[in-house]
Amino acid sequence: MIDQLKVGKLRWIHIPVASDENMDYLRNSFNFHPLDIEDCQSKVQRPKIDIYDDYRFIILHFPYFDKAVKFVKTKEVKIFWGPDYVITLGTHWVIRSLFSKTKETADIDIDELPNTSDVLLYSILESLIKESLKLFKMIEDSLEHISLEMFDKKAERTIERISVTRKNLILLNTAFKPQIRLFQKFESGVIRGFTPGLEDYWGNILDSYQKMWDSIEDYQELIQGLSLTFDSLQTNKTNEIINVLTVFSAVLLPLTFITGLFGMNVDLPMKNNPLAFILLGGAMFLIIFALLFYFRRRRWI
Repeated sequence: MIDQLKVGKLRWIHIPVASDENMDYLRNSFNFHPLDIEDCQSKVQRPKIDIYDDYRFIILHFPYFDKAVKFVKTKEVKIFWGPDYVITLGTHWVIRSLFSKTKETADIDIDELPNTSDVLLYSILESLIKESLKLFKMIEDSLEHISLEMFDKKAERTIERISVTRKNLILLNTAFKPQIRLFQKFESGVIRGFTPGLEDYWGNILDSYQKMWDSIEDYQELIQGLSLTFDSLQTNKTNEIINVLTVFSAVLLPLTFITGLFGMNVDLPMKNNPLAFILLGGAMFLIIFALLFYFRRRRWI
């Protein structure tokens, strides 16, 4: 299904699914390059922009949070950008929401600018970046939870949070890194639009995107530090447990030798003495206290 709306002379066409029928519509209605049409049907593409005399073709990746698996994933957004039209392809819900809102108001939500294709593209990119910033707030909250739960006894939950957050940051890094150069081309004027005077607005897009990229680098350093701290805490706990078990083994070793020695069927001193059990038990307790005193003196416990 192809959705269309007109705002004055400007057309916005949204194509959720790149089916053969929808691609035939693009071939017959617009003079797009065949390779661009082919890219629309390909599911995995690197971010890029192809510049032609009468239109631009953009492929971008923007993240979203998959609640089912608790992982961040990315969706491709493909855009044909012409003098009096914008064609968006993809299932990203932000574009669908903005399309419905624009259809209701018949106006783009930037009052100080006329309704042009450049303004519409800016509005789409701004909405996608604002939604991405919400995702970054969620990751920031996750890092805060990790720092608070680090000293908790439930290590499994902290390990899971660290692993999920690290995986999400790796995916964000992979998605955002190639797109910085693309947005820099907007601000520098390498990519020119069809409406003059929007350089400051493209700079605003780049600033927001650069802020997210800087946050990714900061979060990666933070999660690495938290992970190393958590590993140190777990190692220390393990060493404490091993230390306690070693003390028990060291204390029980001479006692085991004594009980094994007197348990043999051989003649030993004090065998027939009625106080033998009391004396032997007292000697064993004395050995225990002596060993504990020695370990304490050496600061092993």
